[in-house]
Parts: sequence; structure tokens; C-alpha cells
Amino acid sequence: MIRAVIIDDERLARAELKRMLAAHIEIEIVGEAANIDEAQRAIDATNPDLIFLDVQMPGGSGFDLLERLDWVPNVIFTTAFDAYALKAFEVNALDYLHKPIEPKRLAAALDRAIGQYKISQSPVLQSQRPKRADEKIFIKDGERCWFVALADIMLFESEGNYARVYFQSGLQTQRPLMLRSLNQLEERLDKSHFFRANRRQIVNLNFIGDVGPTESGGLAITLQNDLRIELSRRRAAEFKDISSL
Repeated sequence: MIRAVIIDDERLARAELKRMLAAHIEIEIVGEAANIDEAQRAIDATNPDLIFLDVQMPGGSGFDLLERLDWVPNVIFTTAFDAYALKAFEVNALDYLHKPIEPKRLAAALDRAIGQYKISQSPVLQSQRPKRADEKIFIKDGERCWFVALADIMLFESEGNYARVYFQSGLQTQRPLMLRSLNQLEERLDKSHFFRANRRQIVNLNFIGDVGPTESGGLAITLQNDLRIELSRRRAAEFKDISSL
């Protein structure tokens, strides 16, 4: 059963979507909200697999909500404004439904949601990926936006109250900034997959390509995209313990 939250400032729009979703027994509506403050509380309380998200709402847009969340479930945008469609797909939403929503378009979007849910529940995938890896983080840097799964992030790097996030997109390494400190991120990351290499960097252990000694007695890690990370002696000792070096 896919747990879903409906977020729309129009009461009638929420009611109509709930009516349409009643025909899809795979979807359980566990909450609804009329603005981004209510939506954040509903998401924190219910931890849904999927959200149906309006774009323009009083007090902030759907994109503003996504930027607030620590981890983002799958998203299907629902809105009356065509201008947001391209931006929605740039951030890798499951789908973008234009109001009034057509039953066939809703069914197609739900097929994608069900497919993603089944993949996320695979026992093999769950054993290989970090906790919450299938809930993506949302990053908005300037005019560009991304949903990025934790398992695809190779490095977090501190820049004051921000963190620069390194991940591969096609043949390029993206390096956007997100408004989270490294300490905030470290509290939520799975330590069996992410390692605090030094004061400024947290690395994904799955992206380490090479390890070697430094002249100062520490270790240097080279990631798969040739990024080189130096570990202090203390961190090097911790790394040896977890990696059986």
C-alpha cells in the first residue's frame, strides 16, 4: 500500500482528487494540507511514500515546501499552471498533472508511482542502499532544481551554513549548494554508508576508488570521479576500523 498526502490550497480540488484516488486500491490517503506549513507537519507525522503537490499556494510554493524537507518522497505535481511543467520535470517529479485532472493521466502517473514503490521495496535493493536512500533530497540552486537519491551522492562538502553536494548527472559531476550545514546532514545520514572524512567533508563509502597514505601520516581517499579527500590521523584510524584496512 502506497501512503500518500494531498497538498492543495483548494478544498474542492483535494476532495475531487480523493474521490478519483478511491478507485485505486493501491493508494492510501494518510493526510492532506492546504499550505506548506500544514504540509510539512503532515509529511513529518505520516512519512508518506508519495505526495500530490500543488505548485502555487498561499504562503509559499510547492517548490518552497520541497526545499524545507530533509528527505523528499516521490512527487506528483497537480496544478492549473502550464508554466511550471518544465521545472517540475527538471526536478525529476514522477509526473505533472494539469487541472482538471483526467482519469487516464492520473492512472498513468500512479503506474509510475507503483513501479517506483515496488523497486524501493526490493529486498536486494534495501540491503545494498543507505537508509532512506529512496527518499530523495531536494536541492534548489539558483534557477536549477534536482531530486537526488542519497545513494547517488558521492560527497557533501561544507561551505559555511551550506553544503555543496557532489553527484553525477549524465557525464557531468553536479556541485549545487543546499541550505543545510554538514552537521545537520551528518545527524541524518546512515553511518554505515557515509563517513565524516574531516571537518569539511562527508564521503559516500560506495564511491571510494582508491586509498593511500599521506606524508603527514593520515590517509587520502580518491573518489571514483578523481576527487581527492584527505583524512586526519584520527579519522584515518576510524576509517581503518570500519573498512578493515
